[in-house]
Amino acid sequence: MKVEETITELSSNEAGLSQEEAKKRFLQYGPNELQKEKGKSRIRLFLEQFTDILIIILLAATGLSVAIGEIVDAAVIMAIVLATATLGFVEEYRSEKAVEALKKMTAPTATVLRDGKEIRIAASEIVPGDIILLYTGDKVPADARIIEAINLKLDEASLTGESAPVNKNVEPCKAEAPINDRRNMAFTGTVVVYGRGKAIATSTGMNTEFGKIAKMVQMTEEETTPLEKRTQSIGKWIGVLSLSVCAIVAIIGIIEQHDPITMLLWGVSLAVAAVPEALPAIVTGALAVGMYRMAKVNTIVKKLPAVETLGCTSVICSDKTGTMTKGEMTVQRIYVNDQTVKVTGVGYDPDGEFLVEDKKADPKNVKLATLLTSATLCNDAKLEKDPASNRWIIKGDPTEGALVVAAAKAGLWKQELEQQQPRVAEIPFSSETKRMTTVHVVSGKKKIAYMKGAPEIVLEKCSKTLDDNGVRKLTDDYRTRILKVNEAMAKQALRNLGFAFRELPDNLETYDEKIEKDFVFVGIMGMIDPPREEVKDAIYTCKKAGIHVVMVTGDHKLTAVAVAKALNLLGENDDEEERVLTGEELENLTDEQLEAKVEKVLIYARVSPEHKMRIVKAWKAKGNVVAMTGDGVNDAPALKMADIGISMGITGTEVTKEASDMVLTDDNFASIVKAAREGREIYDNIKKYLTYLMRCNIMEIIVMFVAVVAVPYLARLFSPGASETGLGEAAIALTAAQLLWVNLTTDGLPAMALGIDPGDPDIMERKPRDPEESVFTRDVKIYLFVVPIMMSALLLFGYLYYRPWEGGAQLLEARTQLLTAMILMELANAISARSLKYPVWKVGVFKNKFLWIAVLSSFALQLVVLYTPGLNTVFEVGAPEPLDWAFAIAFTAIVFGSLEIGKYIASRKRK
Repeated sequence: MKVEETITELSSNEAGLSQEEAKKRFLQYGPNELQKEKGKSRIRLFLEQFTDILIIILLAATGLSVAIGEIVDAAVIMAIVLATATLGFVEEYRSEKAVEALKKMTAPTATVLRDGKEIRIAASEIVPGDIILLYTGDKVPADARIIEAINLKLDEASLTGESAPVNKNVEPCKAEAPINDRRNMAFTGTVVVYGRGKAIATSTGMNTEFGKIAKMVQMTEEETTPLEKRTQSIGKWIGVLSLSVCAIVAIIGIIEQHDPITMLLWGVSLAVAAVPEALPAIVTGALAVGMYRMAKVNTIVKKLPAVETLGCTSVICSDKTGTMTKGEMTVQRIYVNDQTVKVTGVGYDPDGEFLVEDKKADPKNVKLATLLTSATLCNDAKLEKDPASNRWIIKGDPTEGALVVAAAKAGLWKQELEQQQPRVAEIPFSSETKRMTTVHVVSGKKKIAYMKGAPEIVLEKCSKTLDDNGVRKLTDDYRTRILKVNEAMAKQALRNLGFAFRELPDNLETYDEKIEKDFVFVGIMGMIDPPREEVKDAIYTCKKAGIHVVMVTGDHKLTAVAVAKALNLLGENDDEEERVLTGEELENLTDEQLEAKVEKVLIYARVSPEHKMRIVKAWKAKGNVVAMTGDGVNDAPALKMADIGISMGITGTEVTKEASDMVLTDDNFASIVKAAREGREIYDNIKKYLTYLMRCNIMEIIVMFVAVVAVPYLARLFSPGASETGLGEAAIALTAAQLLWVNLTTDGLPAMALGIDPGDPDIMERKPRDPEESVFTRDVKIYLFVVPIMMSALLLFGYLYYRPWEGGAQLLEARTQLLTAMILMELANAISARSLKYPVWKVGVFKNKFLWIAVLSSFALQLVVLYTPGLNTVFEVGAPEPLDWAFAIAFTAIVFGSLEIGKYIASRKRK
């Protein structure tokens, strides 16, 4: 069909569908997405908690208790199993919801016309009949018939396997033409690599070519991070060790003639209490919730391993424009007719004046008007007033936007100029050519080409210039003078663009790079993109954190240096020859030479996307973990090569976002630094949780093991007449139900709260962590060796003090005191675990309010068990006597005090 027939067939028009019609069609056709597996239901998630091997063992223990008539024990174990499963479910559900929310945030978007206005919507909202606008770097969101194509080329390799970009046009083709030959169609998932165009959506969702091919349904595999793998192996290692100890203890108990069934139940309970079965779930949960927390600081992490890698980042290679600067370009200086014109006004508000030597100049002056017209027509940006905020906004590139605003200040509005001189062709800008040319028709016949680009590049294409005497030959002297003016403007941190025009022959029909010669040079416009204030602080933070910050820009060397100095990235006394490298100089270096220089270079100017890959490679060769930012299509390979590829949420293309690990929703460098901090905090929190959990579990094993081995011998030594029954009961320091109760109150809520701890105050003053570093660092090993021994010694002293082998009230009180002291001690350990390096008063005692809620809740549950008649009978404890509380509080104070004083002394030594 012809374009007009297609639009009619789809009941649409060139202004696009109305919002109302789009809603109707959305209900009719459904979302524009491939069918995906349904997520797990909440019931399934909950039931899956019971597939864990340790829970299965506990359920078997429950059945065993029922079989031997221990109904109370069975009920207690079952209640604890349900509580543990609920905690696991909450953690997993929370993780899944966090990841789901992030997937929505990273959903691809598309630009469409609705009610005649350009709007950006989620690609899933596109319906048949929508007019889609296609720009270089866009991923085609639906199968669509092309209705306008300006040098439009698409990469269809993902669909057809054809590696070369395909030229697209609007001409009808045969109905039976194969996909490869449908030059008037754009297919879902293909990429615009050149030019621009418009297309009308013909098929969405499963009706697209992608939808028809089942094997092309993309499913994201859940990635296991290196940290998750390590913690899973740690969990297995501890599990094997714990089960071995429990088996030995149970065998000793049976040798000592304890009831085999009781010892079996008790052995299972000790194994479950000792094994950190929640460890992998807590790690995955901490990483997933960390991703959600990062989204709140404008950083969307798309891949789970990136959260962990962020904490190790040692180099950040960042774009300058829009990332280190505001991205609100403003034209401040114009060079035209061998005069410098100052432009007033800031941002996108079209209010301002043109001044020559501080006197008001006439913006309608032919030379100035020609320059502003060139800048406005050779331009894809639009200046609009946002009705919601009543502010002027730019749709399109901020640099181009600044030019449109400057022309509007002179009363030259883009819409009017485009009506007078409609565009008929264009040669798009690319980072390789560094220029853009558009062709326009004036008065229905005369054709004029306008060019803009880097001044030195535009000058190469010019043979004439425009001044008071009209068009004349561009001499070498005048060319040199223009370049000197360009350099002087660049030294003032201005971003300069040169402009030129050329009248084309009337009979010319092909518009390609061959027409880019013999242009008339008109002038230069210099604009500034002010540095973001918060970036200066972020760079300072990076320096303290041992993170190298490198500016990588396609901009002029002088502009880059001026911005770097304003941000304190480059010091006034720094040697620019050593610290700054241009793309041209980079080309002349071998990979080995670049590796030798890379650690000294702070600024790369006038670089292409290919250079970015070499920079990343050189840093990685030095053993660094590299983060690289990018926004253009050509940046995708460098982002993939970097350890952390960071795309821009506002200016980034869909292709770059897909290649990246992380998306900055505000395009702000400071957000990368906040994300690096979050990455460090998350790793630290997992380490805290692991240390806390393991030292408590090791202590439980030691206490139980020593009690089983030592009590019979001590009883025979101090009470030779003690009954064998009392002796056997006393050897089991805590019953199965009591052990599981300790596990529930201390490993549940407090551990989850440690996963969201705010982190140490010096977290951004440490060197980046080595990605290969073991979780078991020197300080962790000390904690796992010294602390459990100290806690076990105190708890065993308290337990044996009551002579539990005498049975009856003595055993009841001994167990009551041991259970209370153990829980109190472990909860104090959780508070101490807020920092492994500093005493809690240094990190803020009440900074983690969730931890305090968790600790107090767990303590309150213990009080309920101790003082509730009937419940204390179930758990075989009594209301503690003052001496029991004195022991529990004293032991807790000794352990907590020793930990805090030890950390204080160690921190003073480090200082």
